[in-house]
Amino acid sequence: MLTILGPTATGKTSVAAALARRIGGEIISADSRQVFRRMTLGTGKDLSDYGSPDAPAGSPDAFVPYHLIDICEPGTTYSVFQFQHDFAEAYAGILQRGRTPILCGGTGLYIESLLQGYYAEPLQSKVFGIRVPREVRRERISRRLRQRLDEGMIAEVQALLDEGVPAEQLIRYGLEYKYATLHLLGQLSLEEMTTLLETAIHQFAKRQMTWFRGMEERRGLTIHWIDGLLPLQEKVEQILHLADE
Repeated sequence: MLTILGPTATGKTSVAAALARRIGGEIISADSRQVFRRMTLGTGKDLSDYGSPDAPAGSPDAFVPYHLIDICEPGTTYSVFQFQHDFAEAYAGILQRGRTPILCGGTGLYIESLLQGYYAEPLQSKVFGIRVPREVRRERISRRLRQRLDEGMIAEVQALLDEGVPAEQLIRYGLEYKYATLHLLGQLSLEEMTTLLETAIHQFAKRQMTWFRGMEERRGLTIHWIDGLLPLQEKVEQILHLADE
């Protein structure tokens, strides 16, 4: 198995998808919120990265199978234990099809639960991290937030409230769902929501990097870091070269 990790807005999903096309892989998502259906813009699923089922095989847009996305109803809780169980099923199926599992995500706890001994049979995996300079990451986060607001992120949260998902649960999901819900409840203006949310996402990305550094420095996991500013195919080539060592 290969693992691709990194903080938000580093482009790890597009790298994992390009790698999967190259080696005949399937992606297992390690994201604690992308498991929920109809929570698409706020969780940054970026499903277009996985390509189109109508695209010809071998093309840059060829479809890459993915797992552990859109598997739960909003309003429910999803635990590390459930993730481990669902991962095991997806992993076994990928191997049975003779393909390569690629774990991809930014939820360090989920990734570490598989690689560092919490999982019943700790997995052997080379781990690659995608990172960009802090100022680039901050600019990307700000741009993506504006784009998702333009695409209807607040309407997505309103639809969840309308279908009966409790506001308290959406707030517990954090970040986009927390601040959009507070806005829709009248507790934050649109400008206040945007400012607070942008700051919170920056802080979240920083916490992700702190977690990944802890995996390396305190818990002994080797992460091969890839420059996220390289062209996509160069990133894939670097990963393939390091994976063969």
